[in-house]
Amino acid sequence: MSNKKLRIAVIGCGIITWRHLDGMSRIDDCEVYALCETVQDGRAEKLKDKYCTPETKIVTDYKELIGDPQIDAVIITTPDGVHCEQACAFLRDGKPVLLEKPMALTMAECEEILRVEKETGKRLMVGQVARYSPAFGMMKEMVDAGEIGELTFIESEYAHDYSIHRGYNDWRISPEREGVIGGGCHAIDLLRWLAGNPKDVRAYSNHKYLTTWPVNDTTIAIYNFPNNVIGKVFCSIGVKRAYTMRTCIYGTRGTIIYESGRNYLELFQCDKDDIHKGFTVPKRIPVEIKGHNMQDEIKDFVGALKAGKPAPISPLEGASTVAVACATVEAAAKGKAVKIKYPKY
Repeated sequence: MSNKKLRIAVIGCGIITWRHLDGMSRIDDCEVYALCETVQDGRAEKLKDKYCTPETKIVTDYKELIGDPQIDAVIITTPDGVHCEQACAFLRDGKPVLLEKPMALTMAECEEILRVEKETGKRLMVGQVARYSPAFGMMKEMVDAGEIGELTFIESEYAHDYSIHRGYNDWRISPEREGVIGGGCHAIDLLRWLAGNPKDVRAYSNHKYLTTWPVNDTTIAIYNFPNNVIGKVFCSIGVKRAYTMRTCIYGTRGTIIYESGRNYLELFQCDKDDIHKGFTVPKRIPVEIKGHNMQDEIKDFVGALKAGKPAPISPLEGASTVAVACATVEAAAKGKAVKIKYPKY
């Protein structure tokens, strides 16, 4: 397989799919073999015209692609509620899968996907795309290198006004799709990537923006991370401001701050030998802006398949992020701290 282009079937043709196909168009090792979209409004045809070849198939039911020996891998970009069904179907069909975040909306579905992935032996990668942000990647490198000392507190925001991003046919409006699961998983996964798996969570939610929606729209969560590191996630799917994943990392010898959309991050540092001497003026470290960097995410996925290596982001990582998100919803509902139960793998 190492000397051929991988033929990939893409399931779903929504807004996020445009980002996937744009990224794929810049990767030499893969091509779009098929597009699947249930909505017949010309969107699949527009994507084909812009990013694919005349030979690219268009189907309206993913089941039409089951059993097709020409498919080397599948990318699933459909609404969260059908992730489990579709991922399991393609894994059972012997196809590696790149699955958009969140892995699923419930732990029962995540555990089902893990079980099928293990049974079939086919690779599954969950697209936690924040890990491919150049800024967040640089922040992780700095933390791992000890540039700000020992972590003390870490926080990230997911602020996204869903009143103007409801999804086609309002797919985002669902009792199962709490904002902190469907969107806040970005911020949760980022903190897990930087600080490890939190042990428990206490959370508070309210419902003042999207009052006709069946879920809370704003949540603040406090997490107890390993090594006595405190973490916080702010998630609002109704907040009136531009989208952001503003993130701050505090350590004993410094602080790193990044605001989405900026082409730099800020680094404060104190004297390496004496933390009692205060801190430097912030250094502005240039970073590349790539937004939702699907290109590098897909490149990693394709590269792992061609090299016969494990998925760059394991399915357990995707399931663990959902475990934290679900525990957050539970903690807010119960009004007390909840211990986070991680899936076995």
